[in-house]
Amino acid sequence: MAEAHQKNHDYHIIDPSPWPLLAAIGAFIITFGGVGYMRYLNGGELNLLGVNWASPWLFFVGLAIILYTMLGWWTDTIKEGREGHHTRVVSLHLRYGMIMFIASEVMFFVAWFWAFFDASLFPHEAIQASRVEFTGGQWPPAGVEVLDPWHLPLYNTVILLLSGTCVTWAHHALLHNDRKGLVNGLALTVALGVLFSIVQAYEYATAPFEFSNSIYGATFFMTTGFHGFHVLIGTIFLIVCLIRAMRGGFTPTQHFGFESAAWYWHFVDVVWLFLFFSIYIWGSWGAPLAH
Repeated sequence: MAEAHQKNHDYHIIDPSPWPLLAAIGAFIITFGGVGYMRYLNGGELNLLGVNWASPWLFFVGLAIILYTMLGWWTDTIKEGREGHHTRVVSLHLRYGMIMFIASEVMFFVAWFWAFFDASLFPHEAIQASRVEFTGGQWPPAGVEVLDPWHLPLYNTVILLLSGTCVTWAHHALLHNDRKGLVNGLALTVALGVLFSIVQAYEYATAPFEFSNSIYGATFFMTTGFHGFHVLIGTIFLIVCLIRAMRGGFTPTQHFGFESAAWYWHFVDVVWLFLFFSIYIWGSWGAPLAH
């Protein structure tokens, strides 16, 4: 009987799963609910089929569905790996999927960088398009005090670069079956990720400009804020990997979950370097610094 069930190929057909359908439903609800949430925040309405959907609750229902789907889907993926279904071909395709996900995230940030450079390189066109003097014909906008890039932003840059070094150390330790080095490297990476978020929260609380007072503030907070959100997600990702590492859930040959977290964290590092040089340094050049 054991020989009859022995795997003699590199492919694996998973059992029927509810997760793709549930993910699609959750994505639709959170998108529709997000529109209703924004209408609610602005005191508007979203009438459809005789019902006013301008409420925050639908957005959080969709978010709960997505979080539940992520938990269930990834738990099943971990279970499949433990059962030996992650063969050479399956593991390769999982990596392709992670690469495509990161590529989609790259395009997401390209949109925000595009908005920032469009407003900063063509401030006069921004005025003509909006018919409102957002920039004063210059960049940074007239009257806006900017953050000193060589203070907290530089501090956060050093933090993220150190965290990337630590996660690389953890990966190297895993490949050499060094459990202590793996756990220590992941723990330091998580600590540095938390520290980065704390520093950015303080930076936002003390920023001399607001989201709504100029296009500079809008593009600054949207771009850096979404990056901060990705740092938060990556930190949670690494915390899960840390717990699994402490329980012996990774081996030198079977550690796709950790590898995905490391790729994601390096992606966050690279995006921050672009943010630091383009928005904090170049984008604030010549403007008065807030102290």
